[in-house]
Formats: sequence, structure tokens, C-alpha cells
Amino acid sequence: MVKKDIKNLIFVDCEANGQSPSIGKLTEFGAVAYPSKATFYGVLLGKEPIEEKKVFEEFERWVLQITNRERPIFVSDNPAFDWQWINDGFWRTIGRNPFGYSARRIGDFYAGLVGDFRDSSSWKKLRITPHDHNPVNDAMGNLEAFERLLNGER
Repeated sequence: MVKKDIKNLIFVDCEANGQSPSIGKLTEFGAVAYPSKATFYGVLLGKEPIEEKKVFEEFERWVLQITNRERPIFVSDNPAFDWQWINDGFWRTIGRNPFGYSARRIGDFYAGLVGDFRDSSSWKKLRITPHDHNPVNDAMGNLEAFERLLNGER
């Protein structure tokens, strides 16, 4: 596979206490940048009150710094879940979302590589960092699996 200049990917994982922003709350999220592996950890539910707007302002600043103000690409193992929380948080608190309205799903990338549209989860065996529901660890494991896919592992 010919690798093009792949950059500005932000691998995101969310933890929440409900199925959607209308009936639950985003409790924490993690983001890992590719290729730098810089991390961001957003905590929205803790022992002390947390100002949600401040968390999303800090996340936006981090994203824009990491991407040198170029368009970031949201990547997740399940963007149908993760993106909805991040999109809702950004729009509700600061009135914009630096990711826009699209995201990439690792499973779809994998399915295309192996030529089997139904196999969208076997890539998870390539994670190095354990998937332990710490959102930074989960995002890092997803990035590691993606890197291994780019390097030809299946």
C-alpha cells in the first residue's frame, strides 16, 4: 500500500452514562493525535463541579494546535456513538465543532483492506494498549491498531 501524507487524525473515545446526549451525560473522553500520539483527557463528571464549556474550549485549542489549524479528522472505533457526544458538547458550549460533520470508522477502513464488508471488528486484536474503558487508553489502542494496519498487519 502506498502511504500518503496521513496527518491530523484525532482518535477519540467517549465514556457516558447514557445512550445519547438527550438521555445521558458525557462523563469523560480521550483523544490521541496521529502521528504525534499527543493526548487530551476531558473530564466532565467529577467530585467537584466541572465547567463543561472550559473543557470544550481547551479541547478545541488542543485540536487546533495539534493540527496546526488545519482540518482535523475525527477517527473512532464507533463514531456513531463517540461523535454524537463530542458534537453535542462543542455546539452546546462554544457554538462550533472543529471536526465538522464527518468522522471515520476504523472498522470500515479494516473491512476495505481485507475485502470483507462484514468483518469490521477483527482489527481490534491489533491494539497494544489494553481496552480498559479509560478513554485515553482506548483511543491510544485504536491508534496503535490503525498504525499496525498502515504497516501491513492484518
